Amino acid sequence: MQTDMKSHYNKIRNVLWIVLILNWAVAAAKIIYGLATKCTSMTADGFHSLSDGASNIIGLVGISFSAQPVDGDHNYGHKKYETLFAMGIAVMLFILAFNLAKEGIEHIMRPVAAEITTASFVIMLITMAVNISVMVYEYRKGKELGSDILVVDSMHTRADIFTSLSVIVALIAVRIGFPVLDPIVTLIISVFIVYAAFVIVKEEAGILVDAAIIDPKRIEEIVLKVEGVKSCHKIRTRGRPDDIYVDLHVQLDPVTHLDDAHDTSYQIEDAIKKDVPHVVDVLVHLEPKGKEHPRKPQSKK
Repeated sequence: MQTDMKSHYNKIRNVLWIVLILNWAVAAAKIIYGLATKCTSMTADGFHSLSDGASNIIGLVGISFSAQPVDGDHNYGHKKYETLFAMGIAVMLFILAFNLAKEGIEHIMRPVAAEITTASFVIMLITMAVNISVMVYEYRKGKELGSDILVVDSMHTRADIFTSLSVIVALIAVRIGFPVLDPIVTLIISVFIVYAAFVIVKEEAGILVDAAIIDPKRIEEIVLKVEGVKSCHKIRTRGRPDDIYVDLHVQLDPVTHLDDAHDTSYQIEDAIKKDVPHVVDVLVHLEPKGKEHPRKPQSKK
């Protein structure tokens, strides 16, 4: 089990290293040429790509924490560190968006003439092609490995693709005599980044506050197929997409022998784990049919 988890995180780590190298290569090309030609939108896009690389590093650190095994102080493991660090990526995006918006406004107030050449377009098209390849590769690997770090990071890269398109439009506008569109596109880029950060926060916050991750009806359908089960209710699920916990109440015939009831609970657990990927634990509360036992309110002292 531990070997499988170690192999799982090594695969995620390898993907992050590949994406990190490609992101920083793209960032270097945009930033160096953007600064040389005084093109703020291209430079801003380069720093956006640089933040992609920074988020990869955050991901690598998060994975190193998440890969730690279950211990006496962490009975449910350390996988939520991956979710926590994904939120860190979102915070970085908000900060980056603020700084880019500030720079865009400054250049609108104090215009700077940008030098647009054929090489500017070539660099943007090549780097955009690299970004598209990185996004598709990272997203597919994220889904395959059940890693929200990879999926979230691919969304970050997707935002980079849209901003690159905006930069190309800005380059065309400057070339034909509308230089004010360069800083305006920088502001548009900041909006794209804020949206990407908002999506990340919305998805990851649900995991941190134990939002339901599976439709209760799906669990109910599975459980009712188990022989001896009369009904089930109070179905609760929580966790990450690759680390799901299920808690439910199941009613059996009141005359069911304790040994048989015990066997049924294991059958229920096996059935759920078989039909729902990434369920790691199922807690079954057994009740006699027709006799629900609600929790008694605690007496006030």
